[in-house]
Amino acid sequence: MTTKNALPYSKGKSVFCFRLEEFFMRFTTHIGFTKRIHKEHKPLSRNLQYILLSLAPGYFLLWGLLLQPFPEMVRGLMRIFVEPDFLITDYVAVGGAGAALVNASLITLMCIALMYFLNMNIEGSSIAALSLMLGFSLFGKNLVNIWSIILGVFIYAKYHKTHLSNYLYIGFYGTSLSPIITQTIQFGHFSLPVRLAMSLLVGIIIGFVMPPLCAHFYNTHKGYSLYNGGFTAGIIATVIISIYKSFGLALESRKLWAAGYNIPFSEILISFFVILIFIGALTDKNAFRKYWNILKYPGLSGTDFTFSEGFSPTLINMGIDGIFCTLYLLAIGAELNGASIGGIFTVVGFSATGKTLRNITPIMLGITLLAALSGNYTVTDPAVVLALMFGTTIAPIAGQYGFLIGILAGFLHAAVVLNIGIVYSGMNLYNNGFAGGIVAAFLVPIIKSIQNRQAKVKGVL
Repeated sequence: MTTKNALPYSKGKSVFCFRLEEFFMRFTTHIGFTKRIHKEHKPLSRNLQYILLSLAPGYFLLWGLLLQPFPEMVRGLMRIFVEPDFLITDYVAVGGAGAALVNASLITLMCIALMYFLNMNIEGSSIAALSLMLGFSLFGKNLVNIWSIILGVFIYAKYHKTHLSNYLYIGFYGTSLSPIITQTIQFGHFSLPVRLAMSLLVGIIIGFVMPPLCAHFYNTHKGYSLYNGGFTAGIIATVIISIYKSFGLALESRKLWAAGYNIPFSEILISFFVILIFIGALTDKNAFRKYWNILKYPGLSGTDFTFSEGFSPTLINMGIDGIFCTLYLLAIGAELNGASIGGIFTVVGFSATGKTLRNITPIMLGITLLAALSGNYTVTDPAVVLALMFGTTIAPIAGQYGFLIGILAGFLHAAVVLNIGIVYSGMNLYNNGFAGGIVAAFLVPIIKSIQNRQAKVKGVL
């Protein structure tokens, strides 16, 4: 395991956290949030929603510029662009905390700008897709390796004579295979122009096949795994890497996992999640009541809390889940770094479209249970930490079938995800999405079969 010590951290930065919170309070007052406190909730305007979306990458961009001297940050970005990206490659260990946050923030802001240019409305799936881009750009996606895949989705939309906005999120999900793009550039002994052309072609192919395959493979798990794009990407990665290995590509396992950042990252994250809760409560006086409604949803794929309950209670759900996940990792002694923060943000993003404190907790407990009982892992092992966060893809199982079934599902998920990555040599960043799809496809039909039999015995069916 490769680790990298944290940058010097002073109490001054902690104070700055509170100054940032004060800034956001003044900012929300300036744009008129406080005028709504004593009024009935009204839907936020499209422009205001885009402003709120941009606050997250803007917040972390500011921190990225503060945590590392600018020249060192730029050099770190250059290392991120050329470093192999397959699991686990923590960009904090590769380029430093500042470079990792700047890379993630710039990618997310570009994606938001693309959505705005395409005149797309903000909904739960928008928040989920952007959070994935932000989170995974801390350990696998970078400003160089994502665009050919998005180009492939654009070509698919043109081929079918439809608007790119119909498939853009699938393009974002497809960038889970961006490590293949980086690896293709470094593949074999071809000249650089040939390798660049090969990587462009591979990215376009990935983007072009993602939309039809995503639609097809959804039926495999019936929405009980929220990361359908990850399940689809796992299938594609298996095929591509099998071809690469047939031509002699040798991939070594890696584990770049930064350590020593818990104090600054915990303060940065918790401050941000408090801001989310604050904005949610400030923009709708009934936000907390609606938040309790959110907790009642099972959370199957296709759920959209921004549509059913509103943008403000969704922000509260996101903030509460983010604080819970951050504190959970700190409580078990795990490291907060690029990869684990990517996991936290995946939970936060999908808290707009399925995840709640009620349905993620049993999954995380089940994963913790396997790590405690197996003897082969500890709960702080990098692969287990990632499973704790990303394994909540199967939260709908817990939401639909209850707490104990959720623990069982988490237990099974941990067993699968800790062993499945070898199939595609870590080239699918959404490894838990692939494993979650398998677990859901395996477990849910069994549960339904037992329930149907019990219903027949009772004379209900």
